[in-house]
Amino acid sequence: MASRLRRPMRRATLEQLEDQELKRSADAAGCRLLTAQAERSVCSLHGELRSVTTRPVADGASALEAQLYDGSGQVTLVWLGRRRIEGIEPGRRLTVHGRIGRRGDAFVLYNPRYELDA
Repeated sequence: MASRLRRPMRRATLEQLEDQELKRSADAAGCRLLTAQAERSVCSLHGELRSVTTRPVADGASALEAQLYDGSGQVTLVWLGRRRIEGIEPGRRLTVHGRIGRRGDAFVLYNPRYELDA
């Protein structure tokens, strides 16, 4: 019994705490985690945007790409033909809805519907 009392308590890292908080917010938004989604299924995901970039695509058009992290994994959101969407910026939390697929080894949602958190 004494050895249990002397054992140092494990402290969660800041990253682990952030992951737990994102998972809780996804649950509160009524969404399942990315790791629980089946490929090609229609899903709803909730998380935080880590990066937002504009990428060129065929015929001089462009696409807005954003990395959404939900505490369990990351998915690339792609809005074809868009250079900018008001409110889509790094650090912003949102819920997205769409059909999940793969592009190489990464998960991707094309032209997802989205709801920005207040």
